[in-house]
Order: sequence, then structure tokens, then C-alpha cells
Amino acid sequence: MDTLIQDLGILINATLIATPPLLLAALGSCFSERSGVINIGIEGMMTIGAFFGAVVAHFTGSGWIGFLCGGLAGAVLALLHAFICIHLQADQTIAGTAINFLGPGLALFICRAMFDNSSETPPLSPSEKLPKMFNGVFESGSFGYNVLNVYSVAYLVFIVAVICWFIFYKTKFGTHLRACGEHPEACESLGINVYGVRYASVIISGFMAGLGGAFATLATVSHFRPTVIVGQGFIAIAAVIFGKFSPGGTTLACLLFGLCSGIKSLASMGNSVSPNLISMIPYIVTILALVLFVGRAKAPAANGKIFTRAK
Repeated sequence: MDTLIQDLGILINATLIATPPLLLAALGSCFSERSGVINIGIEGMMTIGAFFGAVVAHFTGSGWIGFLCGGLAGAVLALLHAFICIHLQADQTIAGTAINFLGPGLALFICRAMFDNSSETPPLSPSEKLPKMFNGVFESGSFGYNVLNVYSVAYLVFIVAVICWFIFYKTKFGTHLRACGEHPEACESLGINVYGVRYASVIISGFMAGLGGAFATLATVSHFRPTVIVGQGFIAIAAVIFGKFSPGGTTLACLLFGLCSGIKSLASMGNSVSPNLISMIPYIVTILALVLFVGRAKAPAANGKIFTRAK
């Protein structure tokens, strides 16, 4: 029984570590997609956020400042994506693909320039990372330690999910956002600034994706390396589709994918199965979710369609 409780604690702990970056990025993607702008550049925005989060935390000694700056870095990249897609009216899928190349490439270039041609940033000390809740209260390895002594963002992210739901369905901006994703021409005829709503939504998506990337380097791995995101941006996009483009559904989908990562961590402990096969668990579940549910998820009617402002 003690072993079962301990394994359950480890599973919850691994889930709470894997879910925040996915959920932050996926909630951000909801904003962009529901406003009518496809943003598959989430992976690149997470990567640039992961890099700047680690670098700023290293030089300032503050995990919170690094976390915020990671979000701002993602927002800057999102602003570029918004300008290309909304004002230059480029193909949104191609623009997002370019962002996925630009983000990691820019992060690696700056990293090599700053740290003696190294592709990794210096490891962060515990004081430079995001703080943990109830640190030192529970005995190491106990159930309470595994479940409660986790990074504070791991629980704050669920409050962010509630805030996003409130913005979507209880505010004027949320109403305008959803309307712009369905019928931007009608919105413009009512005096709604479609460009402004879409710009704001895409920038929010980049900011939250950057926060998700920063969590990865400030909590999960303690430093930046080129493979730190390893497809999490695409899993976040899959969670949005699986969650039917809503904050509530997306949160549940991210919890499912986070749980799969937790199962992967638990299965890899003392197991003779190849770790490469175990590492495939989250990605296999992602593919199955897309195959089984993508047809049931109705994207906004104007999602990905170029909107030209009336003259």
C-alpha cells in the first residue's frame, strides 16, 4: 500500500511538471485560433521563451523575472507573426512554419554568441529557478512532498485557465474575439476593430507560449538546450483541437497529455523496456486523439482566411 501511494504521488508530481508548459501554450493558441489567425508557430515561440527565460534568470538571479521575460520574448515573435499574417496577408500556415524555424535558430545563434559558442546556457541554481510551494515542509519522497512541494506555477496555471475562460465568455473582448473568428466582415460592419482584436489575440498567444517555454527551463530542466521543447508546441496545438478550441476542453486535453507524460516517467523507473519506446507514449496518445477527435472539432469559420479591411 505504501508503494502504491508513493507511486501515485510520483505520477501526480510528473503530471504537474508536464502539464503547465502545454497548458500555457495551448490556452494562448486558443486566443489566436478563435480570433481567426492560425498560429502553428507555437513551438518556435516556446523555444525563444525558454531561452530568454533561462538567460534572464541566470543574469538577474530571479526565476519570476526570467519567467516574465520568456513570455515577452514569445510575444515579440508573435507580433512578427501577426504583422505578416494580418497586414501583409501572407499564408498563415507558411508564416507559422517560418516562426518555428526562426525561434530555435535565433535562440541558438544568441546562445552561441553569449556563452562561448555553447549551444546550452549555464545551469541554474535552485535560487534562480521558479520557487516551489511548501519547500521544506514535507519529508523528501513522501506523498505530500511529491504532490504539494511543486513549482508554484504548476498550480497557478489552473487559475490562468479559469481567467481565460472568463475572458472568452464573460467579457466584451471575448465576445469580439469569438465573433472575429466566425464572421469578421459582420464585425467590421458593427464597428469592431478586427485587426486590433486579432493582433491582441496573436500577441497573447505568443506571450503565453513564451511563458510555457520559460517554465520548461526554469522548472523542468534548469537550463536551455536546443531540444528543450521537443515538440511540446505541436502537442499544445493538438490539445486545442482535441479540446474543441475552448479553454475548458483544452485544459482537460492538456491534463490528459500531461498524465501520459507522468505515466512515461513512472514507467521508466526500474523498467527493462527501452526508454525510447516509453518516451513515445505522449506522442502516440496525441496522434490517437487527433485521429479520433479531429473530425468532431469545429474550427472557427474564418480561421486561416485572409481578411481585408473595407475601404
